[in-house]
Amino acid sequence: MSALPLISLRGLTRRFAAGADTITVLDNVDLDIEAGEMIAIVGASGSGKSTLMNILGCLDRASAGSYTFGGRDISKLGPDELAELRREHFGFIFQRYQLLADLDAVENTAMPAIYSGVGHGARSARARDLLTRLGLGDRLRNRPGALSGGQQQRVSVARALMNGGDVILADEPTGALDSKSGADLIALLQELHAEGHTIIIVTHDPAVARQTNRMIEISDGRIVSDTRSGTAGSGLAATPSRAQGRRGPAAWIDRGIEALRMATRSMSAHKLRTFLTMLGIIIGIASVVSVVALGQGTQQTVLENIASIGTNTINIYPGTGFGDRTQGRIRTLLPSDADAIAAQSYADSVTPRVSTNQSVLFNNLAVSAQVSGVGAAYFRVNGSTLNGGTSFTAASIETRAQDAVIDTNAVSALFKNGEDPIGQVIVLGKVPVRVIGIVAVTSTFGPGSSNPNIYIPYTTAMDRILGQHYLSQIIVRVADSADMSTAQAEIQDLLAGLHGKTDFFLQNTNTIRETIQSTSQTLTLLISAIAVISLIVGGIGVMNIMLVSVSERTREIGIRMAVGARRGDILRQFLTEAVLVCIIGGIAGIGLSFALGFGLTQFLSGARLSYSTLSILAALASSTLIGIVFGFMPARSAARLDPVQALARE
Repeated sequence: MSALPLISLRGLTRRFAAGADTITVLDNVDLDIEAGEMIAIVGASGSGKSTLMNILGCLDRASAGSYTFGGRDISKLGPDELAELRREHFGFIFQRYQLLADLDAVENTAMPAIYSGVGHGARSARARDLLTRLGLGDRLRNRPGALSGGQQQRVSVARALMNGGDVILADEPTGALDSKSGADLIALLQELHAEGHTIIIVTHDPAVARQTNRMIEISDGRIVSDTRSGTAGSGLAATPSRAQGRRGPAAWIDRGIEALRMATRSMSAHKLRTFLTMLGIIIGIASVVSVVALGQGTQQTVLENIASIGTNTINIYPGTGFGDRTQGRIRTLLPSDADAIAAQSYADSVTPRVSTNQSVLFNNLAVSAQVSGVGAAYFRVNGSTLNGGTSFTAASIETRAQDAVIDTNAVSALFKNGEDPIGQVIVLGKVPVRVIGIVAVTSTFGPGSSNPNIYIPYTTAMDRILGQHYLSQIIVRVADSADMSTAQAEIQDLLAGLHGKTDFFLQNTNTIRETIQSTSQTLTLLISAIAVISLIVGGIGVMNIMLVSVSERTREIGIRMAVGARRGDILRQFLTEAVLVCIIGGIAGIGLSFALGFGLTQFLSGARLSYSTLSILAALASSTLIGIVFGFMPARSAARLDPVQALARE
């Protein structure tokens, strides 16, 4: 015997709580095992032999006493250090095989090497070699369901040998096999023993125990006999071959890729559950992206329409403000006011304006239209574009010419037979006017946006139609070189001086733009906040379903831990799955948003959605963050499971 046994137990005790009582399963066990031995631990059911094997394999911890492996005190090791021992030194052969149903024979065999940092190609090659050596060369891609019990157990043996298997722990390895398969397995274990592996078999079958070199009998948690036959291990057993693992970033990346592959496989195996998990994220992301796009699109439409009526204009109205009940009785806003403003350096162009609704006749067709009396500079002030004909001149204003410029809405309403409007005579109430020009529609939003509009000289409108000398509005286009705020203040002072009082008010289109932008952003944020609630609800759904998934896959977690998975590996696997579900759900949600946007623009006239790269990237980032935040707790719950309890879960 060597001076230092491979395994040494002193006063080892294991107790379990059972309600208010405590059950002692192992009681003050002393045991030494040399490297290279082949040992059978026998005893009746409930004697403590399986508990002893779990402690030897670092799946369970003792309540008291000491356990040293290769001189290392096991009680002082943390979860990841215990995982390293299982990964690098132990191989488990379970009675019920403990293979993962979704993986084929090669993938089940190669699993321990994943956590040792062995590259995909190297571990697959070693797994194929081991399976071929064990007579499964023609079953490499079969899943456990397509293998017999004996074949599944051989896959389990191959998995135990994947990382070398210095110590092979076999828990009732023949219990689920027929007599021939059982005899073949024992013969295989004897071959492995001859190659230098330390074999520890837990069994209640005396026939199996007699084929080992040493038999230890346990009863009521105590060793009652320890007999040897043949030659025991010398402690100088040859080191079994193992796959060589990588270290550093390469190993970390490889484990990350494996976590992604396993997450994809799990999602594919449970398609309905995965879809239901994604559904909340899909709806939430689609809502957020669509709301932001609709808000931005609407804002752009409004701002473009404001731009179409002048981006640097100041409107002057009688009264103290919109809603002033005395506004209609104030008649001090005069054409001379417009002339005075036009003479100022900050004024690019100025136009008076009066308006009324009139019935417009052409041949036997009558339509209602808004008739606006304007100055010669009106179309420049508003940035309107003539589609045909000409506009008014200063002479038209002075002579009260009966000329009219109509917009394209009026063309559609009055000239339904395709007549050329230019030169045609139409009647505004009782006043005939000749169409001299066609202008593009200046507003495509809000009430009345499709109504016909007819523009005539303001002098014509005031004298021939309205019979008034005062204006309803003056519009000033401020020169590009002038400051809007300064121009507004100077207009205020000029008119106050002319009128002797302030019986007018000014409206700056820049202020309108800023107000609309601010209001639109506020509404978008408000509605987005409501949509974010659906994202949070979707995240809670992800968390709940992932918690259920952890519960359903407890046995899988136990198997992975038994072959050496660290807590971080389990955490990474489940967190990767949660994040992947949310990312795919986010992408699907963005796609749904585009589909909704297309449908909305097709079926709702005037609707406009503006998608920005920033909002789409933010949506993807949000879905990823939800996967991390709401997936962490289930992943942490999985990582903190006790290996021996997880393995016992059916």
